Amino acid sequence: MIRIRGLAKTFTLHHQHGAVLPVLAGIDLDVARAECVALHGPSGAGKSTLLRSIYANYRTQHGSIEVRHEGRWVDMARAGARELLEVRRATMGYVSQFLRVIPRVPALAVVAEPLIAAGVARTQAEDRARTLLARLNIPERLWSLPPATFSGGEQQRINIARGFITGHPILLLDEPTASLDADNCAAVAELIREARAAGAAIIGIFHDLDVSNLVTTRLYPLHMREATA
Repeated sequence: MIRIRGLAKTFTLHHQHGAVLPVLAGIDLDVARAECVALHGPSGAGKSTLLRSIYANYRTQHGSIEVRHEGRWVDMARAGARELLEVRRATMGYVSQFLRVIPRVPALAVVAEPLIAAGVARTQAEDRARTLLARLNIPERLWSLPPATFSGGEQQRINIARGFITGHPILLLDEPTASLDADNCAAVAELIREARAAGAAIIGIFHDLDVSNLVTTRLYPLHMREATA
């Protein structure tokens, strides 16, 4: 489902006299259906950068990032804006560390929106959203309120529900349990296991070793690289 070859990504540090920081180099990675690959390495090794590159939030300098989309391969490193949006709508979900939504929109609508955008009837999408919110221990009294008023952990669970609602065949998870307690970590781990059982190809960053041990099939190591002038 994911095929990465020779991927390289650098950042130019203009506030440090143009120093070049080679965050990723020579990345080769394949992820098949029903796999959950955990990116492993120290802070600054490029784990989040790799996820953002796969999702095409970052453009890379070299290499290819092919994903299986509706029976064909799409290179996310070279695809145009329209094709990227279509891949994100139908094939690839992304759970970041931060919830970014339109202010004043109720939590239920925030979670249901990706499913409605995929063509599912509003009533059906909202029913699925209610199920996910309940499973992630979001109190029903909060469903009609905007997530901007929630705690950090509650916002993260809204983010997770939104990312999982469409059942995308590819999922990118950037520390989905970073701000959650043990019970909610277990609830998220169960959702990840269910996605794997349904055939999803998953790449994740998991600093919680208990969660990582529960959901991952293998590790992919990343290493720190030094800036050059």
